[in-house]
Amino acid sequence: MIKCVILDDELLAISYLKLLCEQVDDVEVVKAFNDPKIFLNEINTLDCNLCILDIEMPGMTGLQVAELISGTKKIIFTTAYKEYAAEAFDLNVVDYVRKPIKKERLIQAFEKAKEQIEVPQKKAFIEWNTNIGKTIILTEQIAYIKTSEIDSRDKDITLNDGTTIVLKNLNFKNLLEMLPARDFAQVNKKEIIALSSIKVFSTNEIITTIPTENEHFLKLQIGDAYKSSLLELFIK
Repeated sequence: MIKCVILDDELLAISYLKLLCEQVDDVEVVKAFNDPKIFLNEINTLDCNLCILDIEMPGMTGLQVAELISGTKKIIFTTAYKEYAAEAFDLNVVDYVRKPIKKERLIQAFEKAKEQIEVPQKKAFIEWNTNIGKTIILTEQIAYIKTSEIDSRDKDITLNDGTTIVLKNLNFKNLLEMLPARDFAQVNKKEIIALSSIKVFSTNEIITTIPTENEHFLKLQIGDAYKSSLLELFIK
């Protein structure tokens, strides 16, 4: 059962969203707010497991609100604009829904929320043989993965602090099954990126937050076979 709380500064938007939610099975709207400060004062006292937050609000944005509650509540963002998509997924939200909201699209977002609420998440670490022996790697510390240039059976993992670890004899299919699907995406046949490491992306290229020589940042080319699935993570 999804018990959700709505936050939107527009009363008409709240009424419309509540109406849609009432048409979805196993979804209950516990309460709705049009003021972020009142929402934050009460959210920890409410019996809910999902928050639907509008991004554009005067005084305090939905992104700022999410930063304060993302550790305790699942979040779906709503907005009339698409330019916040990358920022939204930096917060590991369930979904990002464009306005005007359609019932079918909202149901998709609720289905994603149910998977995260009802099903235990994948392990937050990888345990595998590496160049330094059997190693446990926290997935939240992984920034980038690529096929080793020395042996294509191996995979080079770059951590957030720049450390590189080599996973021995592991293919991408099995590796992706170990990683939280909402946090990582395959970019082409030889590279996987953590969504938190994406700074800018287009239909053909990703600019990451990973520094390289000459004060530049690592750029990745998006393979044709991976464009649709990658873009769907950000633009709905």
